[in-house]
Amino acid sequence: MAVLTEASLIKIRRHLHQIPELALNEVQTSAYLEKVIAGFDQTYLEIKKIPDLPTAIMVRIAGSAPKRTLGYRTDIDALPVTEATGLPFASKHPGVMHACGHDIHMTVALGVLSYFAEHQPTDNMIFFFQPAEESENGGKLAYELGVFKGQWRPDEFYGLHDNPDLPAGAIGCRMGTLFAGTTEVNIDLEGKGGHAAYPQDANDMVVAAAALIEQVQTIISRSIDPIEGGVITLGKMEAGTIRNVIAGHAHIEGTIRGLTQVMIKRIDQRLKDVGEGVARSFNAKVTVGLNQGGYLPVENNPELTKRFIAYMKHNPDVNFVETEPAMTGEDFGYLLSKIPGTMFWLGVEDDSQLHSATLNPKEASIEAGAQAITGFMTARMAE
Repeated sequence: MAVLTEASLIKIRRHLHQIPELALNEVQTSAYLEKVIAGFDQTYLEIKKIPDLPTAIMVRIAGSAPKRTLGYRTDIDALPVTEATGLPFASKHPGVMHACGHDIHMTVALGVLSYFAEHQPTDNMIFFFQPAEESENGGKLAYELGVFKGQWRPDEFYGLHDNPDLPAGAIGCRMGTLFAGTTEVNIDLEGKGGHAAYPQDANDMVVAAAALIEQVQTIISRSIDPIEGGVITLGKMEAGTIRNVIAGHAHIEGTIRGLTQVMIKRIDQRLKDVGEGVARSFNAKVTVGLNQGGYLPVENNPELTKRFIAYMKHNPDVNFVETEPAMTGEDFGYLLSKIPGTMFWLGVEDDSQLHSATLNPKEASIEAGAQAITGFMTARMAE
């Protein structure tokens, strides 16, 4: 097979869009990707599957005179969203949709891979088709399984995320943090239930939870540098069963977002401090559970990102946009904490936002993205 044409890329994307699957269950998706990859020239290719992460695919291309190994990662999972685009190639899987554009991500990766399968790169290359980005931290799982060892370890890692706010095909990037890190928050408060008429004999966790929620609002405003910023959102609270019974238990769920790992740890500690303070004030047991998993901040490597931005800025065929950091999360941050690299945006120009049931990326972005990345990788190998 020759390098994938724009028509072929769109056909592939539309097929992938129809078969979205949730984290760690990307069976049809993985099988289809393998089928497409099997159609490429196999002369320089080596394909590896991971028994303990069966939907992941790794492809290695042997370079002609390698000085380094360049890595490229794409995510392959979808979201539990019921599609409402009305497209003729809409999801065939009820309640599941590529509402974050991972079908675009995969197709761009296949476009880049098809080029280097036909044109042997100077450097070695690793393509990682990663399951479970939206949940289950697939990047961290893969790293801890030891898949990036020996000849399968990139010296540099690159990856993109689509962005509906940027023009179709535009490349966006920045020095420093591109995506925030995220931490899941689960808080349980234990007191003593009782009759609503006798509050003196109970320990009301609705009141304790309300105090905790109010105190949490001071963490960002009084403990975090306002220039740096951060987010704590407590989005769910459950307590009580009926109006005339005092609740002896309350449960709160939320999320923390920060632009650096240092900031996230600072917020984590302040949240624990608030929990301890409420526990003492209300004579209650307060358990603060924090789970970051693999969702570390996406902190771009300074040297590699400077080189990437310079290439994109000076390429007349690329519409480059310098972007602000986003408070959304991305588990590529974990891999970038282990292997230096750069993450960037690919504009897909749509009125609907990521994770929306009506997200409909412009397909013109696919070939533009593949060409920009292929050009950058080729230029990097020439250095």
